[in-house]
Amino acid sequence: MEKLLDQFNKDQLIHEFNDVLADTEALLKATASTGGEKLSVVRAKVEESLNVAKSSLIDAQAEVLARTKAAAKATDVYVHENPWRSLGIVASVCIVIGLLIGRR
Repeated sequence: MEKLLDQFNKDQLIHEFNDVLADTEALLKATASTGGEKLSVVRAKVEESLNVAKSSLIDAQAEVLARTKAAAKATDVYVHENPWRSLGIVASVCIVIGLLIGRR
């Protein structure tokens, strides 16, 4: 369960990081027409940092995708090897959810 929460946190972080990258790119495009030597130096540093961040994000997305595929494969193998046990687990979870919903 803890791994699942870590996975969710990574997915959420990746999504938020994508938003920040998009906003930064829009800011760079908006300031492209303004002049000044110092601004050009800062813009170059931001572009370099943005490229590093993009590559880190791509690596993180690949890792999350690989872990998700591995978890799905492991679940598939477990269900095929233990169909009755899997059915019992699902039924138990459904009963608990039904009881929780019924209490409201």
